[in-house]
Amino acid sequence: MPKKEIYDKLSIYIPQKKMGERPVERLIKLGEKHDRSINYLVVDAILQYLEREENRS
Repeated sequence: MPKKEIYDKLSIYIPQKKMGERPVERLIKLGEKHDRSINYLVVDAILQYLEREENRS
């Protein structure tokens, strides 16, 4: 079996059912408010989620 490669880039798919909650627009607004990029906010949210879930185990 070939070895899996690890990539340093990430893209996300937002399901149509969640588009009504306007996640991208909300991230843009929050990023402008805190002078952060959307990428920064998304990565920070992922890291917080991972920390929370890994501490549950």
